[in-house]
Amino acid sequence: MKHAIVTGGAGLIGAELCTALQMADYEVASFDIREAPAGIRSIVCDVSDEAAVGRAFVELGWESLDLLVNNAGIASPDRWPITELSLDEWRKVTDSHLTAAFLMTRAAVPLMGEGASIINMLSTRAFMSEKNTEAYAASKGGLFGITHALAVSLGPKIRVNGIAPGWITKETDLRPVDHDQHPVGRAGRPEDVAKAVLYLAGAGFVTGEVLTLDGGMSRKMIYAD
Repeated sequence: MKHAIVTGGAGLIGAELCTALQMADYEVASFDIREAPAGIRSIVCDVSDEAAVGRAFVELGWESLDLLVNNAGIASPDRWPITELSLDEWRKVTDSHLTAAFLMTRAAVPLMGEGASIINMLSTRAFMSEKNTEAYAASKGGLFGITHALAVSLGPKIRVNGIAPGWITKETDLRPVDHDQHPVGRAGRPEDVAKAVLYLAGAGFVTGEVLTLDGGMSRKMIYAD
């Protein structure tokens, strides 16, 4: 059986990833500060903390790893004007995404054999922004950089790719305009991300790439009327 770790496995996207990977015959472990969904092995861990990551891998006890999905991170950070953004808040956000991916990757690589895969969860916010989201944008932009750097450093043994989701939700009471603004006609769902993870995990000729999943929004010109 193949083995996969999903960080942030208790969240909206992470829980779906854990379930989909388990259904695809992976043995899955969630690394998260919260408990994983029922039926998923839960390793309670702050993945932005070096010592905690070390203890978590000892607790996990696996001798091999086929897939690491660096999905953890503060999903909806507070918005601060740059002149009011504290260093502590900056570090809290960037550590939750970027430092966590570094620590998890460093710990995982010794367990990964030929054909293993790492997938980093970016966001379309790596490439475009709303106001006062500098820490989040910098975190996701950093994940873009570490993705192509690791692909070169770890290849050909290990492939490294990224996914940049747009609006992903389970909400069922969205307005028609929320769906209609997307060229595909709807907002994204967690299962859309899960399908992309499964694709990249098996896409043997793809590395160093970031797959954008935003329903076409980043290809759409938007001007004020």
